[in-house]
Amino acid sequence: MRLVLFSLITLSILSCGKINPPGLKAFKGNKLPLEKIQLPEGFTIDVYASEVKNARSLEWTPSGTLFVGTRGEGKVYALKDTDGDYKADEMYTIASGLKMPNGVAFRDGDLYVAEVSRILKYEQIEKRLDNPPAPVVVYDDYPTETHHGWKFISFGPDGKLYVPVGAPCNICESESEVFASITRMDADGSNMEVVQHGVRNTVGFTWHPETGDLWFTDNGRDWLGDDQPDCELNLATEDGMHFGYPYCHQGDLADPEFGDKRDCSEFQPPVVNLGPHVAPLGVEFYTAKQFPKKYRGQIFIAQHGSWNRSKKIGYRISLVELNGNEVESYTQFATGWLDNDDVWGRPVDIEYLPDGSMLVSDDYADAIYRISYKQ
Repeated sequence: MRLVLFSLITLSILSCGKINPPGLKAFKGNKLPLEKIQLPEGFTIDVYASEVKNARSLEWTPSGTLFVGTRGEGKVYALKDTDGDYKADEMYTIASGLKMPNGVAFRDGDLYVAEVSRILKYEQIEKRLDNPPAPVVVYDDYPTETHHGWKFISFGPDGKLYVPVGAPCNICESESEVFASITRMDADGSNMEVVQHGVRNTVGFTWHPETGDLWFTDNGRDWLGDDQPDCELNLATEDGMHFGYPYCHQGDLADPEFGDKRDCSEFQPPVVNLGPHVAPLGVEFYTAKQFPKKYRGQIFIAQHGSWNRSKKIGYRISLVELNGNEVESYTQFATGWLDNDDVWGRPVDIEYLPDGSMLVSDDYADAIYRISYKQ
């Protein structure tokens, strides 16, 4: 078991405590062009929090704290809505100076944060938002490569912490099985193991609310042209499955460099192909009751959007409707962050509030939105 306190040198670069953003009115305001967002009838979108620099992964706690990871910013935030108006009015910095702390997860009062090569834990954090404790290093033996090194993390139904390790490249074979994988460990950092293989870069996964099966997004490789390969939504019904990377993409496309080594038939195909370069990240089943019944048990996906495509695609929230494990439809739920090839926002992660409304983080507009429904 690896439980090592940060050194005083490391602690000296961490800032902590409550932030009073310049102009609280601006923090609570709505100056983003939300009128451009198109939603189904009855839905509205508002700003839950703005000026949250590089907002990425979201984690809501039972007592009402929203933890927010970042990537390039190196910080972890905590947001509170103290007056119940569905707009954050308090913001704290839990840590800064971290290396791509994208992933956040909460368990038994403790906040887990994923850096590139290690997992940190901030014990009983909600009691100490004004003065966060020194973090404990839970695990520090992940690769140090930063290419696809940022991590989404979450606790599974088995109580274990799931941590992906992306491929250290666009396309390559690796001698170490830990690359292009999903791993898991006990909450104390022990018993780390690789549980899924051939996963190029997943930055979002969840479990079916009834079966407990693992569903995850995966970002397809680059530089095969505008229209291939598709990014993927995948389903793992057991441990030890292989999803094709680097040999096969989108279930049926052999890689031009590595595809002659193994056939696509050897691998688990995607549940649905999501489109080329759409960059699917956060994925969540809708298990609440505010949205109409047709959405319950269905999957929402945040698509961050293309970066190396001549005509941009993605920048939206998509909906995958299921019948069991079979896909009945794949449609778009919220669009408009891409406006005539101009981008003003990039959805990253999805979380739900207790009332059943949806939070969406945006690391480009530095915002978190709230999507709600009213008949």
